[in-house]
Amino acid sequence: MKRVVIVRHAKADPFGYDDDFHRDLTDRGISDADRISERLKELEVIPDLVIASPATRTMHTATVYCKNLGIATKSIRQEEVLYSGLTTQQFVELLHELPGEVDKVFFFGHNPTVHSLVYNLARKFSSEMPTCATIAIDFDVDNWKDVSPREGKVALQITPKNV
Repeated sequence: MKRVVIVRHAKADPFGYDDDFHRDLTDRGISDADRISERLKELEVIPDLVIASPATRTMHTATVYCKNLGIATKSIRQEEVLYSGLTTQQFVELLHELPGEVDKVFFFGHNPTVHSLVYNLARKFSSEMPTCATIAIDFDVDNWKDVSPREGKVALQITPKNV
């Protein structure tokens, strides 16, 4: 089984859209990221690989998760396409390139892309993706090259309101 965990960055400063890339998390955003990642730790949902948009708010969210999950923050792989946006097919191609020894990968990104990815990867998903929403999608495959859109099953859905 391969698991993809998609995380929308936590609540960010609502000001500074003239420099959107560098907007950082609010205190509430940091608290939400802390609570959700602590819940993931309790559930033993620990990534083998973490990939994030290089935007400040997304990297800050990923850093909070990694610290709570015991993952070295310097191991976070930054991918520009998670900031600029990518199609489901481009995302699946990214998954196809993952090493076989990786079973669980976390992606930290932005709406509307993260909502679109979850919607298009899972067989059934009709929820919203509020800030810091964390969705785990399981694929009943042994190899990343066998992951296909609409073949995943939502295994876990955590939002700030339900932790």
